[in-house]
Amino acid sequence: MCTFLFALKAHPEYPLVIAANRDEYYARPTAPAAFWDRTPHVLAGRDLKAGGTWLGITRSGRWAAITNVRKPRSNSPTKTLQSTQSRGWLVRDYLESDDPPETYLATVAESGHLYDGFNLIAGQLGEAWYLSNAKQQSGQIQPIEPGVHGVSNASLNTPWPKVENGREVLANAMASATPESPIDSNAMLDALADSRRSPDELLPDTGVGLELERVLSPLFIATPHYGTCSSTVISVRQSGIVTFVERTTNPAVAARSELAYNFVIAE
Repeated sequence: MCTFLFALKAHPEYPLVIAANRDEYYARPTAPAAFWDRTPHVLAGRDLKAGGTWLGITRSGRWAAITNVRKPRSNSPTKTLQSTQSRGWLVRDYLESDDPPETYLATVAESGHLYDGFNLIAGQLGEAWYLSNAKQQSGQIQPIEPGVHGVSNASLNTPWPKVENGREVLANAMASATPESPIDSNAMLDALADSRRSPDELLPDTGVGLELERVLSPLFIATPHYGTCSSTVISVRQSGIVTFVERTTNPAVAARSELAYNFVIAE
């Protein structure tokens, strides 16, 4: 996943709203979001190559997401250290466990060096925690304060243009939401489809060169072989009602789809 936006306890009616884009090579095999056969309380997509996932939520209200850290001086936005550990396992294992998020991240921090660079956010009702294995933050587990947050391929709330634009869109949606006028998932999905590039003077320098920084700067990325493959919006109401909407945008998939799930969090 390349851009993960979320509002945590930022609205009395919505303790959690998530808006996220998954960027990946189009050819990587992926299953759309569904309740998993082996753990039917987990709702998430699945990476069919390694078996993990990038974003999910459970019937009990546990949720997690991961983004890659763009390695400085790398010649590719997705170049890795060829780790034998898939970062998607970190989300999968949390969703399938019963550990509190802080406890789970403390365990991950001990083995974080086995994975390529990641930002991992794990939460449950009323709380969320953040961990990155990037050099400047390695092993530091941080509680996340209420508010509107975002992370792409740098650390949490690093003000890349796409992150700041996304946070503004989500903040505006939260400000206008009422019990009578709920979060509009389709409007949020449309906002995630913003393919406008950022001005050069606002671009980060992650070592991939200016032209690639430009290509990777929009919320919605499109290149011949790599880009935004799906967009997801999850809203959790104070009453426990969860709405999960996923829009497939991968051009390599013949039948693009939009699917939705609704359920009530079980106590």
